[in-house]
Amino acid sequence: MPPKSPAAKSPGRKNKARPSRGGSSRVSTGSRRESGKRLGAPGPAPQRTKRYRPGTVALREIRKYQRTTDLLLLKLPFQRLVREIAQGVSGDDGPNRWQSQALIALQEATEAFLVNLFHDANLCAIHAKRVTIQQKDIQLARRLRAAWGAPV
Repeated sequence: MPPKSPAAKSPGRKNKARPSRGGSSRVSTGSRRESGKRLGAPGPAPQRTKRYRPGTVALREIRKYQRTTDLLLLKLPFQRLVREIAQGVSGDDGPNRWQSQALIALQEATEAFLVNLFHDANLCAIHAKRVTIQQKDIQLARRLRAAWGAPV
């Protein structure tokens, strides 16, 4: 027996009510109140992340880095920079092999130089009644070092 077409079932009854299957075929648009909640009613406040006052995290980081003795600069980018500078100075025919201890010694010296430079620049900023290091503080610190015969 062939399947009946929809038009062959009942041509006179087009708007027939369909029985409910237990689910809602509508998609909620949010226009109705959901489960009796009132709009704009006070509820639990959303959880906010802890926000520290300005300078608190900076002081915590200063204490953390003063406690440790490990290197602050990443080793691989520093190694690439040293190799690039050495290649630019010596040319392409120069040596391109480095001992790992030599790179670590260079990095230690570089970090010590930078820490002392920032310390002197911080003193210059404090002398100018500021708490933020600016470019002119670093330039002044290097200039004062050169006056005392230190390498610039």
